[in-house]
Amino acid sequence: MHTTPAPTLLSRTHAVAWMTPLDSDYLNSAALDLAHQFAHKAAQLDPNLPDGRAALGFVLAYMRQHDASLAEIERAFALNPNYVEWRLGMALVVAGRPRRAVDVLEASLRLDPFYSPAASGALGFAHYVLKQYEQALPVLRDCVTRAPNLPAGHRYLAATYAQLGRMDEARAEAAAALRIQPSYSIAGTTRRILGFKSPQTVSIFLMVYARLGCPSSQPAAD
Repeated sequence: MHTTPAPTLLSRTHAVAWMTPLDSDYLNSAALDLAHQFAHKAAQLDPNLPDGRAALGFVLAYMRQHDASLAEIERAFALNPNYVEWRLGMALVVAGRPRRAVDVLEASLRLDPFYSPAASGALGFAHYVLKQYEQALPVLRDCVTRAPNLPAGHRYLAATYAQLGRMDEARAEAAAALRIQPSYSIAGTTRRILGFKSPQTVSIFLMVYARLGCPSSQPAAD
């Protein structure tokens, strides 16, 4: 039975803290630095396990070290061609390889019958970046069906519906996302995409969110 090493789990925890607007770790460089330190430690402790390589590849993508990220991702797959880890798909999109991300995420969904809803969300995101909106639609519906309280899934689906001209459905999904995460702001997404190799390929989200009535910044505290 495979057990994920503790440093890898710690890296994932700090990465999630950096990505999720829950507390002061959100978009805090210190949280991302800790994620990087633990991922690097995991890769050092056992360079022949894909887990540490995958964690390192994920963090490096958001640190804008895209070539290094891609190298670690490919090392993970060289160690285990059937490695299923949806985060690698997101890292590939961030590093400018959305087509490779689609291949990786489709394999992940095929090989893992208990895949995370985030995996289908990431696949839909990759299709969206490639402007493959019809392909994005069913996997994003799968994401929100499996995880109805995941706001990102509703946002991706809202943007996809908008690109397909289905504005009533787009507004409904955007409203659902804001009910789940009232603190969401376009400004936070803007800061996140600064790590993308080609932020212009994702910035279309921001224009769509604005059209759907998403707030540009977080509301002031009472």
